[in-house]
Amino acid sequence: MSMIDLTIDNDVAEVVLNAPQKLNSLDESALSELEKAYDDAADAKVRALVLRGEGRGFCAGRDISNVTPASDDAYGYLGGTVTPLLKKMSAFPAPTFASAHGACLGVGLGLLVATDVVYVAEDAKIGSPFANLGATLDSGGHWLFTERLGAHRTLDMIYTAELISGADAVSSGLFSRAMPADQVLEKTRATAAKVATGATGAFNASKELVAHIRDQRLGLWTAMEEENVAQGDLCKSEDYAEGFQAFQERRKPNFKG
Repeated sequence: MSMIDLTIDNDVAEVVLNAPQKLNSLDESALSELEKAYDDAADAKVRALVLRGEGRGFCAGRDISNVTPASDDAYGYLGGTVTPLLKKMSAFPAPTFASAHGACLGVGLGLLVATDVVYVAEDAKIGSPFANLGATLDSGGHWLFTERLGAHRTLDMIYTAELISGADAVSSGLFSRAMPADQVLEKTRATAAKVATGATGAFNASKELVAHIRDQRLGLWTAMEEENVAQGDLCKSEDYAEGFQAFQERRKPNFKG
């Protein structure tokens, strides 16, 4: 039985974590399926992608139901499987969106870190439950919390294993927007569909710029020069010409992506 589903409609891919009986927790087989879904969506040249989880939660993290601690290769699972997948997701060649509800923990939190725009249910559960396992937060969680919450609150959450709501996560700057649980998926799909009709080449340029500013800690003037270079490249594109012409003709642009 497949744990990951992929559908493509009107240039928008929807990737579904489909193991609701275990809160979409992921073993290596599921991660391999997830990687293939992203590869297939990229090969289809979609113009936006939505990631969501089926059932009561988005993703409760790693599936440890059959893990034997004495023989567990945690580094192999994380460094050899999870991190390469998250890098691939982060570099997906189109805007990506996540609809998150319920548990968003561990690797599930990492999936959100690797997604461009994250909409969460107000009552979603986010944090680090690892204190109860004798393990530490992984999948980029330390970076996300330290970057957005600061060192003190990060260690408070890690030491206590107390979870925060989706509403608190958004108000703290962790993710994009919070809303009632019954509205998250509809909003995410609608936004992805709208973005897919836009100048996705320009969006991808912004995606690369934001990642470079984040990872290289660029200063204002260095970042501004990179913007200049990106704009110089875009001005040779069909979408750039179409956007300017549509503005001048006072009509809606027809972007090709």
